[in-house]
Amino acid sequence: MAEQLIQTRFFQRLLEIIVPITSWFLITLPLWFSPFHPALVAYFIIAFDLYFFSKSISTAYACVVSYNEILFHGTIRYYKKLASFKNSSLLKHFVLIPNYKEHLHKMEETIDELVKSDYPDRKGLYLVLAFEKREEEAMEKSRAITKKYKKYFKDIISCYHPLIIDEEPGKASNQTFAARIIDDYVIEKNIDRKNVLITVCDADSKLPINYFSYLSFEYLRDKDRLFHFYWAPVLLYNNFWQLPFFVRMQATLSSILRLAFLSQKENLIQVSTYSTNLWLLKKINFWDTDIIPEDWHVFFQAFFTFGEKVKTIPLFTIVNGDAVFSGGTMKTLANRYEQEKRWAWGVTDVGYVLKRFFLTPHIGTWQKLKKIIFIAETHLFWPTSFFILTISASIPPLINPSFSRTVLGLLLPKLSALILTLSSVMLILYIYLDIKLRQKVNMKTSVTSLPLLIVQWYLLPVVSFFFSSLPALDAHTRILLGKKLKYKVTEKV
Repeated sequence: MAEQLIQTRFFQRLLEIIVPITSWFLITLPLWFSPFHPALVAYFIIAFDLYFFSKSISTAYACVVSYNEILFHGTIRYYKKLASFKNSSLLKHFVLIPNYKEHLHKMEETIDELVKSDYPDRKGLYLVLAFEKREEEAMEKSRAITKKYKKYFKDIISCYHPLIIDEEPGKASNQTFAARIIDDYVIEKNIDRKNVLITVCDADSKLPINYFSYLSFEYLRDKDRLFHFYWAPVLLYNNFWQLPFFVRMQATLSSILRLAFLSQKENLIQVSTYSTNLWLLKKINFWDTDIIPEDWHVFFQAFFTFGEKVKTIPLFTIVNGDAVFSGGTMKTLANRYEQEKRWAWGVTDVGYVLKRFFLTPHIGTWQKLKKIIFIAETHLFWPTSFFILTISASIPPLINPSFSRTVLGLLLPKLSALILTLSSVMLILYIYLDIKLRQKVNMKTSVTSLPLLIVQWYLLPVVSFFFSSLPALDAHTRILLGKKLKYKVTEKV
């Protein structure tokens, strides 16, 4: 009976709007609650400011840890260490590049980096070009790439995904179609799925030279490797100096946050470009094809199948990717907004994990609750933080004049400003790490550009509003209103 209730459309709709409606509740709380209980609103704002301060400290610490680990692992020659594993030659790497209307030169730049790999067994590398059938130029691109690069890979597989009813266009449905073709291929070649690693590589993601050696080493020494994903942070520096100022600022912030994610251990979930084994993908029936953001979702597909054994293992190296760039400034800004909105659409995963919570009694309650709290916290913080941190403290005294004459009313704006000022001290570290990370990917910083790189952080509230909180709130509102989001490929020229 309980399972039937969970499966009803009403219950599923309730689960999917919990976070969006809470977002609006928190944003508007100072407006409608201040006339009655301004002190409670003030305590809420102060508590949130302190929460933000603690997050700032923990993020800064995680950034330092991740950066030092990247420096350390960069000195290790993993291609030599693979020799200590007798079964390393059994591993097969399938690099899956999902794409739709990507520029040929952009795909070739990505494949050029694969060719530079220091992986010792060239016969263990396969290239999978996952096109969409509806793209007219797909076959022509496939022929050009195959002709140019076939000597560098054991095999190049091209597939053309036909979009069918009940599928969402995008990476998830494309990757599932391609992965099933890979599965048929390894069966035909008599290759064990447990020895097949699939790396989902965006068409603009440049994998580091040591990626496959490092990945293979970690996979072979990992006792629970069949239940794990592997991820290196995708930093958006590849086209850094081409970007309009505001997008460059957002690319910097995204890169710093991804660096911090790398050290989060229990809460680490892969984003964008990542690797896992074919056995695991087969067990969870590959990616769900009716969703848009697929990276966190596929993690939770695996988690609610196998439980706490499912983890994302950090790879302390750097994948260099492109930020949004469409040529013109206004078009780039519009596409950047749409990209963030699509990422924020991942809030739909909250409804998914809440539903799965009730349907998976074989997994420990506390293990599931930790995942639910983490994903809900992430998607709540995204649209609400700007409003609570920058505007809310001035609302209670404004709406309730009598409160402005109390000690708490007088102190609230000042105390809130003080906490945010202390939090902003972390920006000094972020500026330093930003410069050092770009040096790691040969994106140098001239002396003349240093003042601008420092000044840009003063515009962080503006950038965060237009390219983070607002598109996230847009996504949440669409879910509340029952509107669907149409997948749009992010243009990168």
